[in-house]
Amino acid sequence: MTDKSIKKILIIKLRGIGDVVLSTVVLDSLLNFFPEAKIDYLTDKPSVSWLKGLPQVNSVLIYPRSGIFKKLALIAEIRKRNYDIVFDFYSNPSTAQITFLSGAKYRIGFPYRGRKYGYNLYGPHERGKFHAAELHLETLKAVGIPVNDHSALHFHFGKEDERFAEEFLERNNLKDKIIAGISPTGGWQSKRCPPEKLAELSKALNKRYNIPLLILWGPSEYEDAIRIKKTVGDDAYLAPPTTIEQMAALMKKCAFIVANDSGPMHISTAIDTPVLSLHGPTNPLHQGPYGNRHEYLILNDLDCIMCNLLECPKNQECFREIPENLFLTKIDILINKNSIRI
Repeated sequence: MTDKSIKKILIIKLRGIGDVVLSTVVLDSLLNFFPEAKIDYLTDKPSVSWLKGLPQVNSVLIYPRSGIFKKLALIAEIRKRNYDIVFDFYSNPSTAQITFLSGAKYRIGFPYRGRKYGYNLYGPHERGKFHAAELHLETLKAVGIPVNDHSALHFHFGKEDERFAEEFLERNNLKDKIIAGISPTGGWQSKRCPPEKLAELSKALNKRYNIPLLILWGPSEYEDAIRIKKTVGDDAYLAPPTTIEQMAALMKKCAFIVANDSGPMHISTAIDTPVLSLHGPTNPLHQGPYGNRHEYLILNDLDCIMCNLLECPKNQECFREIPENLFLTKIDILINKNSIRI
């Protein structure tokens, strides 16, 4: 591979928005090494709009979740585009097949059993050795592509989204105030700090620092968000219904965020808002916030910690037993390391 021979690159990354955000860590390195290349994405529908806004991304293809004819049409479209490189950062049986049939000269994925045939170059075979963002960078290194020293995640929201956030703050007399964001979102049931516990921690944060809290939520967390607001009281503000880009614009207005291991946590790191992440079933060294500005909290002494189970068979002790003083100590560290003035 040389910088002059590569003109078209396809990145395949499916699943949740947070997973796709993590894959954007390769964009700067790819364009630095292949300055004339155009980068396209194949992803799931929820990530299409914000990916299209990234200046590093040329176009976005949507992965069809059902229908053999739709998948055949997708493969035909990919072959028609004549990609020089396909990076399959998802590497499941379906995306391995798409990569194999892409017609690309360089087909790069992970050498997992039953999928290795789809590729002629490989990323690391180790699972659980790298942070999820670093795994993408290690794949570049494995195929001889230099990695930028300060590789960053990317997420796009526009001026309309900024105006949405500014108008909300103005309506609620929050425009010139230091505010903290609280996100109860979690892709798995087991990754969500129980709303009553998150409400308790949020109230302690508000009492300690006397700052208003902005509760960020999606449709499945509305009841949890209401519960947190009722517990905290008048200093808690419920965000309005938002698109994912509008939510990111609101997060950008926060001094810092408290979040579960979730899409909003990764978005927070991508837009450079400090975040304290709460972990139970997942390993923060692999799935935690990417970068030095952030902090994580995990109760390592529990025998069931980092179980990776989608549903908790116990009582979510990994969250319910978080001591208030430990939580506030982590907030102190986050505030001090980012020189946040409160």
